[in-house]
Amino acid sequence: MQFVAFEKDQEQFLGVKKGSLIINLKSLSSHYNNGKPSGFINDMLSFIQKGEEAIAYVQKLMHHLEANSRIQPYVQHKEEEVKILPPIRNPGKLVCVGNNYMDHCREQNVDPPKKPMIFSKWASCIIGPDDEIELPNDSRQVDFEAELAVVIGKKGKNIPEDQAMDYVFGYTIMNDVSARDVQFEDVQWVRGKSYDTFAPLGPVIVSKEEVQDPHNLNILLDINGNILQNSNTRHMIFKIPYLISYLSKGFTFEPGDIIATGTPHGVGVFRNPPIFLKEGDICTIEIEKIGVLRNRVKK
Repeated sequence: MQFVAFEKDQEQFLGVKKGSLIINLKSLSSHYNNGKPSGFINDMLSFIQKGEEAIAYVQKLMHHLEANSRIQPYVQHKEEEVKILPPIRNPGKLVCVGNNYMDHCREQNVDPPKKPMIFSKWASCIIGPDDEIELPNDSRQVDFEAELAVVIGKKGKNIPEDQAMDYVFGYTIMNDVSARDVQFEDVQWVRGKSYDTFAPLGPVIVSKEEVQDPHNLNILLDINGNILQNSNTRHMIFKIPYLISYLSKGFTFEPGDIIATGTPHGVGVFRNPPIFLKEGDICTIEIEKIGVLRNRVKK
């Protein structure tokens, strides 16, 4: 399933995306319960925290919808009728992996890391699809990075690598926007990568069952229709099970935590000449089986 957070008539909901339609799970749950208030969760993080019980209930709701097509007009919206929100606004952790694609290492002319290079971004920089990336006044080198993001589904510490995928809820897209001049001047990366609006996220979280192999997904980014990043997640150096196991040795993962797994080659700072985001640019990321994340840039 493709889970989505959205706003309709100034109220926020949780939904399932099917093609160009958004199924309102709160409305569907009410119909399923014969019009009685169901108390359905409208927050993605709380939903993920409920675990398999919540997933099983949504599966029941979707079967109910299939068996009762007459209620479709009352529980679904066209995508253009709603505002898609970031799937998770407030993850406990937003963990990022640097230099995790072999092609990205080659474009920098650096050796691949022997251990994962880890940094973080603050949750306050998360925005959703079609929200605007704001260029800060103290940077002239704002860059783009298309990334597959992993959403953790359950609590875990010291997770064995061969069990790590059991802890995955699903996958989404993140743009690891980076103020390169600030990043390199600071030496450490957190400030340059955590300006407000520097983590576009979404548009959906695709449940892991729908992505048979997250290490074989085409990933591309274009600016104003010009493709600048075009690769495949098979070029990851450290795969998702290893990353989850490695990181969990140091800290406990909680439901809703996010791991951004790194970016492939083609980022702006290592191009000749460099390409940086400017006001009016449209930045679009597409990852196979997950969707399209699009954001405009403003000053």
